[in-house]
Amino acid sequence: MQTLGYYNGEIGEVAELRIPMNDRASWFGDGVYDATGCANYTIFALDEHVDRFFNSAGLVQIDLPLTKQELKDLLCSLVKKLDSPDQFVYWQATRGTAPRAHEFPENARANLWITLRPHTLPNIYEKVKLRTQEDTRFLHCNIKTLNLLPNVLASEQAKREGCFETVFHRGDRVTECAHSNVHIFQNGALRTAPTDNLILPGIARAHLIKHCKLLGIPVDETAFTVQELLDADEVFTSSSNTFCQPACLVDGRPVGGKAPGLLKKLQDAVLCEFYAATGAKNPYA
Repeated sequence: MQTLGYYNGEIGEVAELRIPMNDRASWFGDGVYDATGCANYTIFALDEHVDRFFNSAGLVQIDLPLTKQELKDLLCSLVKKLDSPDQFVYWQATRGTAPRAHEFPENARANLWITLRPHTLPNIYEKVKLRTQEDTRFLHCNIKTLNLLPNVLASEQAKREGCFETVFHRGDRVTECAHSNVHIFQNGALRTAPTDNLILPGIARAHLIKHCKLLGIPVDETAFTVQELLDADEVFTSSSNTFCQPACLVDGRPVGGKAPGLLKKLQDAVLCEFYAATGAKNPYA
């Protein structure tokens, strides 16, 4: 198969599957999701992503229709059905199928969606442009819900301006990006926002912190400002799709470039982990 879609046990090409109109994803975006990369038919950091998925579901009171191990077994079996060994693996659960009503439907069983598509990691050594924008999203950004309209609008505006990402801020405080976390190097230390309700606790973010500690790089998980972002030695984003993507411009202003050796050490470390864990060939080695 070129792509794969899964809905409550039905499997087919993504474009061929049909979803009931009364799935609460259609009415309310009432669900949670997670996603990660796969190389050599091996899903990266699967345990961590499944743990976060179950945590998100618990926070919005969705009873998932399978156990963690059952979900992991299912995902691992499905990736083997694609022609490409390198994939983007996405899954979500919605509260169920019921006529439109704001209250939780009684006795509705959660619906499980999975999509797989070919995907290879981008070049994380290539620097990108960022833009900033006031963060007007709701105050539960720590839950990976399907309610992503502000993120969609910010991502579209970034594309129109020729930028890779939008950096959100609430007042002066930098929170995160439209689809990634954002970090800085300052005076030899990693600065990254705390994992409160204003950011998603990124799995890639956790791996950056782990590698910084292994490399002897100090880590400061306290909030930083837009001005500190602009003045930082290096600025970079992280996600399960990019790991450690550095920036060269923010709102058209040059940033970073002051600690290239430190940045490359971290990039090398996260890429080596990914390729070692999946058994795939590291093209940058």
